[in-house]
Amino acid sequence: MQTVILAAGQGTRLRPLSESVPKPMLPVAGRPIAAHVADAAVAGGADELIFVTGYMADVVESYFGETYRGAPVSYATQEEQLGTAHAVRAAREHLSEEFAVLNGDNLYDPESIAELFSNGPAIGVFEVAEPSNYGVLSTAGGRVTDIVEKPAEPPTNLANAGVYLFPAEAREFLDVPMSERGEHELTDVLARVIEDHDVTPVALDRWMDVGRAWELLEANELLLGENRGRIDGEVDPDATVEGVVVIEEGATVESGVTIEGPAYIGSGCSVGPNAYIRGATLLEGDVHVGQAVEIKNSVIMRGTNVPHLSYVGDSVLGRDVNLGAGTNVANLRHDGEDVKLTVKGERTSTGRRKFGVVVGHGAKTAINTSLAPGVTLSGDATTTPGESVLRDR
Repeated sequence: MQTVILAAGQGTRLRPLSESVPKPMLPVAGRPIAAHVADAAVAGGADELIFVTGYMADVVESYFGETYRGAPVSYATQEEQLGTAHAVRAAREHLSEEFAVLNGDNLYDPESIAELFSNGPAIGVFEVAEPSNYGVLSTAGGRVTDIVEKPAEPPTNLANAGVYLFPAEAREFLDVPMSERGEHELTDVLARVIEDHDVTPVALDRWMDVGRAWELLEANELLLGENRGRIDGEVDPDATVEGVVVIEEGATVESGVTIEGPAYIGSGCSVGPNAYIRGATLLEGDVHVGQAVEIKNSVIMRGTNVPHLSYVGDSVLGRDVNLGAGTNVANLRHDGEDVKLTVKGERTSTGRRKFGVVVGHGAKTAINTSLAPGVTLSGDATTTPGESVLRDR
């Protein structure tokens, strides 16, 4: 089973986190999102992986190399991001048989992918409460009959999850015209396949599009709970580790630390003394969490320092961030309303009562900085001592 994984985009809705890390390579539960996608594909039966890369292609290629979990890996370049059909067309020369297409920034369960691979041609579907926000499938007799993009009156509640198993001849259907959205879309390829084949809708048990910062937290919450705990690093006898916790080799947990899982402490991390890690928290690697720091339900990326007397809750900190002593993140509005975050220039509800901040790569706070809920600090941004930051910068 040849499997194309689309990993060319930057992820503009995840800025500033995606400005120096491509969206599919942002970390969830200790590994890049795209690695979880590849895991599901291989576990489902893929015997060849083809990554379509573009933005920061070298990051994807250096991680996956020539083989991944026993499956050979090849790469195709999408120079411009002009839609999903355009992306798969970049990989056409690699395709010689029926082929699957998965998004490199979505999470799937392996069992559903295996079912999809066994029932081709097929499309993954997911039942949603508000189908008018999605591409919606019509079905009859257990087969897909049509797909409509964001219909005012949806025929079903079956959303297109963007995962496909196409017959080999679909290679010749990829030259579809540009849609009204200005993209060459796989749904047009699917429409052509539906004309010639019985296409099976396969219900996915899991489908999560990780496109915004709070969804990165949600994905981390989901997958960390599925880990098997293991302690390979050094843990002081006076530290407390409870629940499902992974501590990688090369990590150090000092005296007085309490870690309440699910949590993932990556290689090169140092925690403590007297720090408190709780909730679904990921310390990606080479992260320093120092004296009397509390981190709750957050994603802290590689090389970041939270060294003294700080609180970080329900937040995403990029790479090489440094928080000055006494930096505190507020993660709850006084009025109890959901926290809003800026996404592509617009304030957007996170759907969460508790959400802290997003801090771009290389940003630094001065001592005793306070950050309000829903604030975004751009990469390399700074604050002044004692400052209360109430707006994005």
